[in-house]
Amino acid sequence: MLRLKYLPFALYIATAAAIVSAPAFAQDAAVRPADAPEIHTGYADKAGWAAKKFMVAAANPLAVDAGYQILRRGGSAIDAAVATQLMLTLVEPQSSGIGGGAFLMHYDGKNVQAFDGRETAPAAADEHLFQNKDGTPLSRSAGVMGGRSVGAPGVLRMLEMAHRQHGKLPWKALFAPAIAMADKGFPVSQRLNGMLMFDQHLRKDPVAAAYFYDKDGKPWPIGHLLRNPALATTLREIAAGGADAFYKGRIAKDIAAKVAAHPSNPGLLTAADIAGYQPKVRVPVCSDYRAYTVCGMPPPSSGGIAVAQMLGMLETKDMRAYAPVNGVIGLEAVHLFTEAGRLAYADRNRYAADTDFVPLPGRGIPSLIDKTYLRQRAALIGDKSMGTAAAGTPPGMEVAWGLDNAIETASTSHFVVVDRKGAGLSMTTTVEDAFGSRQMVGGFILNNQLTDFSFESADANGPVANRVQPGKRPRSAMSPTVVFDRQSGKLVLAVGSPGGPAIINYVAKTLVGTLDWGLNVQQAISLPNFGSRNGPTELEQGRFSPTVQDELKARGHALRSYEMTSGLHGVQRILIHGEPWWFGGADPRREGVARGD
Repeated sequence: MLRLKYLPFALYIATAAAIVSAPAFAQDAAVRPADAPEIHTGYADKAGWAAKKFMVAAANPLAVDAGYQILRRGGSAIDAAVATQLMLTLVEPQSSGIGGGAFLMHYDGKNVQAFDGRETAPAAADEHLFQNKDGTPLSRSAGVMGGRSVGAPGVLRMLEMAHRQHGKLPWKALFAPAIAMADKGFPVSQRLNGMLMFDQHLRKDPVAAAYFYDKDGKPWPIGHLLRNPALATTLREIAAGGADAFYKGRIAKDIAAKVAAHPSNPGLLTAADIAGYQPKVRVPVCSDYRAYTVCGMPPPSSGGIAVAQMLGMLETKDMRAYAPVNGVIGLEAVHLFTEAGRLAYADRNRYAADTDFVPLPGRGIPSLIDKTYLRQRAALIGDKSMGTAAAGTPPGMEVAWGLDNAIETASTSHFVVVDRKGAGLSMTTTVEDAFGSRQMVGGFILNNQLTDFSFESADANGPVANRVQPGKRPRSAMSPTVVFDRQSGKLVLAVGSPGGPAIINYVAKTLVGTLDWGLNVQQAISLPNFGSRNGPTELEQGRFSPTVQDELKARGHALRSYEMTSGLHGVQRILIHGEPWWFGGADPRREGVARGD
């Protein structure tokens, strides 16, 4: 039976350093796709962190510390998640916040739940929201920038629901770290400074311009102490009044007014839309993979299904035979992984959407992750790349959908928490594009999540499953994942990432790295990113040798190289001297860390 490779801690540090220090290579000219807007701002080798009792891993050290302090006080994993998210709203506003949405996978020691905090479309929206008068799709900038793209935020309602079920500390106490930091100020990080310098639209919002830039229009420099009294006021109201203070009071009215008042691209979101928002608890997508059970998010996320499909296809291959050598991933591993990705993304782009509005084919999720179906799909993988895969025909299929063309320019964050009681969670949280709709109100950024809907509403095959409909949740690639040992039932791994539609590949890579190749979570995270979204074979710039690239081209792969700035964070159960510990990993491509006791 396949097991995780448990090593003494000293060996973990040494081998992690070897993996992340793998050689860089010259490569074809890099291209940054429009759907990967979170720019590369650095790469720092990380060896991972070990803790005995509890741990939190997130994209910013200040957010990690907020969650850590809650855990030290005896808080639950959900308590720590609330504190971590609130701090991310302040210190990583380009990626997530209370003006956005999230998906949360939670394990309470017995049961797994999938909490859906995805934004919803306004009641007045229809399938023509992102179309010109002649029915042609709007441009990217016309869709994203302004009020049109803002959906009803979901993250706070979702966290409140989860806290009512699993919280230990008072709701109000979880707000204290972020409120104190907003009042005192936090030092602008390298990544925030780089994102502000790169962005060309945030300055157009007077509120955002006054907060993020100096009087000359330059981003605040690295280390500048940035105070956010408006957010402190907002958080104090929510701490005292619960999520109702956000959804049914002044804050909701301010959001709606901001959306409606955009000078060139007003939106349809109203205070009533916000007040009516409801989070949902959904049935997780769980499937067996070798010695493990892997659980992810169901629709409206496509992540859980797509990751399960990729693993189900790769399970028919001997992936252990293609483990990386000294951090270098070889030809066959790239070929098999990217071909499985093509097949999974083909189904995703045809079928995945909010199942409260449109059905999945056949018997639903069971049809799409059916082992026989996935073996048939895997049999399509040959020696040569298929280039572009066709969507499959899952068992019992009776519906036909058009192809999706959502923008999916996700600016997102991910964090993982395990508490002293053994509960754990994986949460992916987002405002969609970098700095969302570029609208700021109450000290936080408003999402542009509605651009995750397809701009086309139909094609020759029929209506697009992910078309805009009132009250509907747009499809997502966010893939928060928890993994269990099938024999013992114990939680062994929680992981996830930002990265737009490439999230699925980032998470699947990390799962193959840990579950097939015996790497620890830091080593797996630090591996070069690669994959296919049913188009070119995508390779992280500078991380694949010319020899491997030439071999891939010889096997029919069209290559595209770019920075592939994932933000993977994970926590894994390991053994140190025979004792169970938690081992945390944080993506070297971003600023994150892990911390615990």
